[in-house]
Formats: sequence, C-alpha cells, structure tokens
Amino acid sequence: IFAGTSLKATGVDFLKSQNTREHHTDGYTIKNLVVRRGQPFQVKVSLNRELRAADKLSLRFGIGENPTKIRGSLMSLKPEKEHDFNGWKVSVVKKNGKECLLSVTSAPSAPVGKYTLNVKTGSNIYKPENGVIYLLFNPWCEDDAVFMADEAQRKEYVLNDTGYIYVGSAYSIYDRPWNFGQFEEFVLDACMYLLEKSKLSLSKRRDPAYVSRAMSALVNANDDSGVLLGNWSGNYSGGTAPMDWIGSVTILQNYYKTKKPISYGQCWVFAGVLNTVMRCLGVPARCVSTFNSAHDTEENLRVDIYLNESGEKLNWMSLDSVWNFHVWNDVWMKRTDLPDGFDGWQAIDSTPQEQSQGVFQCGPCPVKAVREGDVYLPYDGKFVYAEVNADKVYWMVKKVNGKDKYIKLTTETQDIGRNISTKAVGQNKREDITLQYKYPEGSKEERKSMERACSFIRPSGLVPRSGYASTVDERRMTPGKPMVLHETVTKTGLRLEITNTEALHPGNPLELAITVKTSTPGNWTIDLAGSCQLQYYTGEVQANLGTIKETIMLEGQSEMQIPLKIAPDAYMKTLASVDDEVLILVTAIAEVKETNDKLTKETSMRFEYPPITVQMPEIAKLNNEFTCAFIFKNKLNVALENCKLLVEGLGIFKMTTFDQGDIMPGRIMKSEVICTPTRLGEKKIVAKLTSNQIKGISTEKAITIIE
Repeated sequence: IFAGTSLKATGVDFLKSQNTREHHTDGYTIKNLVVRRGQPFQVKVSLNRELRAADKLSLRFGIGENPTKIRGSLMSLKPEKEHDFNGWKVSVVKKNGKECLLSVTSAPSAPVGKYTLNVKTGSNIYKPENGVIYLLFNPWCEDDAVFMADEAQRKEYVLNDTGYIYVGSAYSIYDRPWNFGQFEEFVLDACMYLLEKSKLSLSKRRDPAYVSRAMSALVNANDDSGVLLGNWSGNYSGGTAPMDWIGSVTILQNYYKTKKPISYGQCWVFAGVLNTVMRCLGVPARCVSTFNSAHDTEENLRVDIYLNESGEKLNWMSLDSVWNFHVWNDVWMKRTDLPDGFDGWQAIDSTPQEQSQGVFQCGPCPVKAVREGDVYLPYDGKFVYAEVNADKVYWMVKKVNGKDKYIKLTTETQDIGRNISTKAVGQNKREDITLQYKYPEGSKEERKSMERACSFIRPSGLVPRSGYASTVDERRMTPGKPMVLHETVTKTGLRLEITNTEALHPGNPLELAITVKTSTPGNWTIDLAGSCQLQYYTGEVQANLGTIKETIMLEGQSEMQIPLKIAPDAYMKTLASVDDEVLILVTAIAEVKETNDKLTKETSMRFEYPPITVQMPEIAKLNNEFTCAFIFKNKLNVALENCKLLVEGLGIFKMTTFDQGDIMPGRIMKSEVICTPTRLGEKKIVAKLTSNQIKGISTEKAITIIE
C-alpha cells in the first residue's frame, strides 16, 4: 500500500471478559463494557494498515450531550503523544501488524456514567458498535473516594446481590430476606437513567456524597417522579402492597420500562432499592435497621406519647411518632467536603419523612457525627441524631370538669435507637452496630455527645406538645440552658416487665403478662392499668383489643405477674382487613399510692407463624433444569385465605407469584417450580407466603451452581 492511504480504524474489541473480570464487573447482565474508575482496562483497535510514527490516533471518551474538551466532558487520549488528559491515561501495550492493543486508565475522580468511545485517525472518526462504556465508582482503587480496604467487606457491601433487612420490634427482631439484584438485566440502566434524571453537574457526578444524596431523593417519587410511591394507608389497591415485594429487581425493571413511579413502598422497600442502586453504581452500601426509631418532627429531641386512663395510646394527639423499626442505608466514602474525622459510613434515607432543602431526601450524614453529637454537619444530622437519640415522654390525658388535663407520667431516655442492625459481613446473621451510632447508654461520652447535640438542637421545656394541648402558656417557659432529660427514678424501685406467656399464633388467644416489681422496704399499694392494641410498624394504632385494671399490694423486694388475655375474636377481623403486618402493643401504667411514683412501659411483639420449607438439591449444573418444592403446613387454628406464594432466585428463577387459594387448618400446601440456572456460584431462592390473615412468612435456601 503506498504511503498515502489514510489511517482508518475498522474495529474495536472491548475485551469484555478479561476487563470485567479484573474490574469485578463480570456480574452485570449487559452487552456493553462496564469498568470502574481509576483502574486500567484494555481495548484492541483494528486498523486498515500498520500504525506509523507520523499517524495521528486518538481515543475519544465523551459523556453527556455534546461533549467538549473545555467542559471536561470529552477526553481525547493520544497514545503516541501526551499520556495524560484530565487525569485519564493511555498507553500502547503492543502493536501487532494492523492491530493495536491499548491500555486506558480513567481518572479515579472521573464523573460516573455512560461514556461513548470513538476512535479518531486524522480526520476520520470510527464509531464502534456497542461503543458505550459504563464507568462506575471503584472501592478497589486507593485514590477513589469510595475506597474500601477490606476484601471481605467489598464482597459483602458491593458485590453481594442478596441479603436481609431486619424488621419486627426490639422485643422480637426477625430477618426479611431481600434480593438486591444489582447485576440483573436493566438494573444498571435504571441507575444510569436516575443519574441523568438527577441533573447533577458533571463535577458533582465525581463525588459519591452528591450522588448518594441525589439517589436518596430519586428512590422516592415525592418531588421528581422517582422510583417508588410511599403508602402507609393500609389500602394498596392499584399497586403492589409493600409486604408483597421480596427484592428490588422487579421494581427497578418496571420503573425503567415505564419511567413512572412504582406502587407501593414502605421504609424497608425504599432502603432495599436504594441499597441496590448504590451497590450497582459501585458505592459500598448496607441496609441499617433501627428499632424504636423516633420521627421527631420538631427537632427538639423529644417525642411525646399520650395515653388515656386505661393506658391506651392516643395516636391522633401526637405530632411525633416512634416507629417500631425504621430502615435506612449507610454508604461508605471519604467526605472531602468536611473536616477530618468524618470519613467512613454515612447515613442516607430515601423514605419520604421530612424535606431537606425543600426536597424529600436525607443524607449523607456521617455516622461518626451522629455518635459525637456534631449534628450541624451536612447533611440532615439533626434528623438522624433524633431518630436514634430522642427521649420519650409519656403523658396521661384525664378529663377534669370536661377539660383535658395532662399529667406527666414517665421519661424514657434509653428506649429510642435500640438494636441498630445490619447483615454481618460474609455471614447470614445480624450484626449489631448500635455502638457505631452511639456511645453506651449512660456513659460519660454519651452524656457529652448529648450535651453537644443539645447545643445545636434546642430542646423545648417540658410541656406537652400535642396539637390539642396548646392551652399551656409556653411563653412562661424560660429559654436558656437546654434541658437534658433524665430517666424517671422511683422511690420504690418500681419496675415493669411485659412478656407473652404462650406463643403468639394468629387464631389463638394472646396470653400476655405484666410483671410489677418493687425493691425498697415498705408496703406498697400499686394501681396498674394495662392495655393491648394492634399497631402498624409506624406506631399508628389500628385497634384497641382490651384493657385491665388492678390494684395490687407488694412488700419490699417482691413481684407479681398480672395476666392480660385477649380472645381471638377481638383481633382476627382487624388482622384480616389490613394489608400490612401488624404488631401487638402492650402498654402498662403503674402508680404507687403511698409515694405518687408513676411508671409507664410499652412493648411491641410480633405474631409467630408456621414456617415454609424448601426442598431442592444442594448442587445443580449450569443450564440444567432442577425442581424446587415449597411446602407449608397450616398449623394454626384458622384458615388462611387468598394465599399467594412469591418466588424469586437471582440467576435461577424470575420473580413469579402463584395463587394458592385458601389453606384450611391442618392442610399442607406443596408447590413446585422448575428452575434453570444461568449463572455460576452460590445462588439463593427466596420465597414468601402472604394471605389475608398473615403478611410475611418468608424463607430462603442456597444452592451452588457448577459447570
């Protein structure tokens, strides 16, 4: 060929299997190349002739609409000349006839997103097929803000596509299996669509703090027609009830298809989806459940709870609420925007609770700032701090001459923010991370942290703050030193314990007990009021089931157990009429006549259900069918109506719902599915049974897929 032939690229091989293996992106189900920033990947360019010294060859990576060099959205890399452009590097690995193997390293702070690769030779531009490359955050790269040093942690928080979300109540925590599915088809595309939708500038797309804040806003539909519509009404017609999801995949796939919010979510669904989105983009993430989480609307570190004389909670009076549990996410990053010492886990929350800067978004808030009481640091430190540290004040509302009178009963300083939980690294069990969020209750450090926080959040004086209790003149309260509340201490050493004496099976009587204890010498006359209610996990009461009133005599150090029994008829109707899982709330008020000591205690418990068992082989071969059977025996005394079995196994079985009709007492349901595994390694099948009476019996089983 004479010297005049102009150089043209004729093909680009993205060496997908080699690059994705090295970049830990081989899991993504997508035609395109997915790589992580700050780490080299190779491309093989085919040319119409050999490369010569005088040739001009450049790889051009563009991001966004109309990329330009001046805006930093077009990287033009010339392997033979300058090796560095905006922190991106390119070099020739080897030339072999008409082929040229190049190594490209993106900047460790490059904007995350979709880049289009063109090869420019002189005035010719070659646009390869599937020339869009997805660039993600890189926890394996020391210079990336999301760098995580521990391989076991990276495996869990970035690469694990299944896990658990902890729910229930502090009295009975249970794990709900959840399929994150960040590698499934269209999930990465859905995340990229959310990035475009966020309208983040290119420079903000470099920073995991901005990206995670934007995602916390986009996973709820409130301001921006994001992914999920929240609904706590108990009526979910026209959508999927929050209890009926077992993973994020269907939600993100349907959202990407329709570009419209999916119905419906509650906190664990928001957290499950946000966890998927962050792991998918390459930011280490975990779901965090807090039991007795305060939703403190006025940022005064206090939640007021109003009871009637029977000890029943009066929901309509409270402005604030205590959720039995609340789930948010922690994401791992260096906070370059903050003073030193606040790197590491950052709390973000996509459940639409309160607006932040005019939008339903929350975080990232450094977990260390929550622990130290540095609540002024961005973002939303005050709200997160209150969720795990607020105090509970109980008030009794008594009618006196036709007017409501408020009597302060008890202050609880240690009940909020208990058992903060996440899935342990590399194990199927719960890890308690409470001490990452707060110092031990009652320790010197905890008091210091509380005083620090109180200097930024001004707790109000102790007056009831119900919307209905504004008759008290608040102006008389002297401002000045913030009030740090103290746990109620009684002269009699009065203590209350609430337990169940029989298993809490739907259809059986609820056998509950309140134990009253005293510890100081003397004869004590104690008025006890106890109540049992059904409530949503958000603390909202659904039904009053019954109350007891007793006067008991105790002497010195002694105790007495008072039974509280609720017949099935009192609660079964409510159980079957709501589409949520409800908890049993027992509240007790004790008053010592001789000393006027008052004490309140509440405990939430969950119903207990018969299990589903899964039968399937422990090992199966890739692309070979195997059978998986689900067996459930209704050991309850009531029929379960309108049963549905939900099944999903990532890389094994697409999310499917099977109608099972009614399952009578004593009857056995057996349901079989045929699975064809499409991916190697340890996989899980997750199943959940829902019915009118029971919302959440779930199970899972692992299987290893071999060649």
